Amino acid sequence: MDIEKANLEATTRMMEARPVLVGLGRALDVVPGMRENLLLHAGPPVTWERMAGPMRGAAIGALIFEGKAKDEKEAEALIKAGQIEFEPCHHHRAVGPMAGLLSPSMLVYIVENKTHGNKAYSSLNEGRGKVLRMGAYSQEVISRLGWMNEVMGPVLHEALQMSEGLDLRTIIAKSLQMGDDGHNRMDAGSLIYTNALAPFIVKVAKDSATAAEIIRFLGENALSILNPVMAACKTMADAGHGVEGSTIVTTMARNGTDFGIRVSGLGDRWFTGPAGRVKALYFPGFTEEDANPDIGDSTITETTGIGGFAMAGAPAIVTFISGTPKDAINTTLQMYEITYTEHKYFSIPQLDFRGTPTGIDIRKVVEKGMPPRVNTGVAHKDPGIGQVGAGVVSPPMSIFEDALVAYAEQYGF
Repeated sequence: MDIEKANLEATTRMMEARPVLVGLGRALDVVPGMRENLLLHAGPPVTWERMAGPMRGAAIGALIFEGKAKDEKEAEALIKAGQIEFEPCHHHRAVGPMAGLLSPSMLVYIVENKTHGNKAYSSLNEGRGKVLRMGAYSQEVISRLGWMNEVMGPVLHEALQMSEGLDLRTIIAKSLQMGDDGHNRMDAGSLIYTNALAPFIVKVAKDSATAAEIIRFLGENALSILNPVMAACKTMADAGHGVEGSTIVTTMARNGTDFGIRVSGLGDRWFTGPAGRVKALYFPGFTEEDANPDIGDSTITETTGIGGFAMAGAPAIVTFISGTPKDAINTTLQMYEITYTEHKYFSIPQLDFRGTPTGIDIRKVVEKGMPPRVNTGVAHKDPGIGQVGAGVVSPPMSIFEDALVAYAEQYGF
């Protein structure tokens, strides 16, 4: 088995993927395998009994949004009666930040990899704070979701159709050179995204007030582009998945209880361990005691070479996640030690435009004893509250060790 050749193929496919945001559609209509009684969630598979508080809260909110339940009590009754099914977003070519809840009626972004033809899907971003993905489900949260689904989403779809799509690989590359990391700091990318769509939004919106409201919402949300970027990274990672003999990680995801990875040469098998505690900077009034363990699919960004792996180019992120600019640089430098290559299109000005560390190699992770580092938001451990901070975290070493043992067994080493 030529592992180096397999890893070159996997990482090349990841880097050469060209994800384009082409439009939006109702999850039930466009997400493969979506069903009326199905809720998709972040991370590896998990049952209701093992679900973390924020994921339970998001599930409750999704059922209220769908009109299947009036309140928390009715939602929990439906779930406990077995009328609602749960499956990972990743099993349906989708990704979701934090709790990652996708329900049938929600509009989702559609991203197509023009190089390899595969697609991926993600929800619309609500902003920070008290939001569904953080486990909140108050009327304020449900009303915002309704506006996004009924007003903003259709306009964005028409605008994208008129624009003939947005090349997300190009936007990511540009935003990295403007101080973004591609995960928790998306200020530049979100402004590029809003600026690109604004002229088309003005043309297709029913009136100027609606256009202004949508443009303001996108412009004031520093994470507007996060969800499309996650779907873009999903198309990249999927392009590199399934390469026989490859030791490259193609999925990293957390459900608030477990942290899971999948490896290109090991099929769709999950390797899981306990989700870690985030080393975080907390919002006023909250402490580590309030925090839920690590959660979300947004680590698909680190899986494809951005996010925490590109922190050297985003020193301002430490004001949000804690630490110093030197810590951000050191994180990126360390990630070169456990990755297979440097990205062809994503580069870091502060490192003389060196390509970002790309292609987590389970062999190197185990050899160095150094798990990947990711940056992330922190949700309250109890349902219904929302975001309480942001910080950095690493997956458990055991999942990489288990994957390497499984690789040795499968390929006869």
